[in-house]
Amino acid sequence: MRDLKLDPAEVAREIRPFWQDGRILRWPARDARRRMVLAEVARIFPLGKRLPEEEVDRELRGIWPDYCQLRRALVDYEFLARKAGRYWRVG
Repeated sequence: MRDLKLDPAEVAREIRPFWQDGRILRWPARDARRRMVLAEVARIFPLGKRLPEEEVDRELRGIWPDYCQLRRALVDYEFLARKAGRYWRVG
């Protein structure tokens, strides 16, 4: 797997086919690109602020139609943590 320590211009070039204007255009098949896209999505959440699932879902609905898939991926890839129905960005 490629090192994800890329400069911002390289990241933008890599995710351009998948991420535009704050929305996911299509789900990346490659893990490295998926991580980059998820990192962009995670930036909409303030670090450490605990949010209820409903608020997280409201934000994610505008980014990808399957917002549940997106929420699960953010947790699975450890961009968000979850406990007792509350979510927060880790970093």
